[in-house]
Amino acid sequence: MHTHVASDGLKLSYVIDDYSDPWRPPETLFLLHAAMGSSRRLYKWVPILARHYRVVRPDMRGHGQTDIPGPTQLSVPRLAQDVAELADALGCERFHVAGSSAGAIVAMQVAIDYPTRVQTLGDFASTPGLKNSQINADAWIAKIKARGLRGFLEETIDDRLPADAEPGFKRWFIDESAKTSAELLYRFVPMMKACDLTDRLHEIRCPTLAVIPHPDPLGTLAQYEVVKNNIADCEFVVYRDLPHNITDSVPEKCAEELKRFLLKHRA
Repeated sequence: MHTHVASDGLKLSYVIDDYSDPWRPPETLFLLHAAMGSSRRLYKWVPILARHYRVVRPDMRGHGQTDIPGPTQLSVPRLAQDVAELADALGCERFHVAGSSAGAIVAMQVAIDYPTRVQTLGDFASTPGLKNSQINADAWIAKIKARGLRGFLEETIDDRLPADAEPGFKRWFIDESAKTSAELLYRFVPMMKACDLTDRLHEIRCPTLAVIPHPDPLGTLAQYEVVKNNIADCEFVVYRDLPHNITDSVPEKCAEELKRFLLKHRA
């Protein structure tokens, strides 16, 4: 695990995996995890993607081993700025970015705020913000306060993973997610619920891959199609009969999908 100090002084943690040909200049791919996640949750993507790309997996603010942000240190644009600053520190002017759920919202913000730097965008299981989604942020927070984060995750696990998922995997998923600070989530979830990037999606000019689950208790197909309808160069893929967390329940399939898309648009 590496560390990087952001411009506002917060210490960020990240992992790099790179098994690309050493005689070629590496193309860098940032993978951004979901809320209540960390870089560890994307571990199955690494063998598929790191043979072709330098894969960077940051822990977003307040998640994993990255420090919890102060009162003025948390916003979606700030999370996007973290990616751009880390890219600067790693010496890559241009890069690819893909995210899962809340991480995909951040990835969209990166593509909007840094259009000349983002080569491709990968959106997995995310609408352009949660403002118009079916998520009830107040109900989530009330349940976390009443039952604890682990209890909340156990209660909602069927919204996230297939019913036939391996029991050990479900326990690991809950164990990993429950490490997140509840106090951080009391700020993070309302922030994402207030976010709606719909009116700025047209500013995303890079090739975009949107992979969405259907049916998803967290969002309707029409809510997901907003991405396809507002980004000029968007490939839209639907994974049928899977709940929200496709990046965890079918990680190899998602990683292969992203690899296919990236190689198709390789510089």
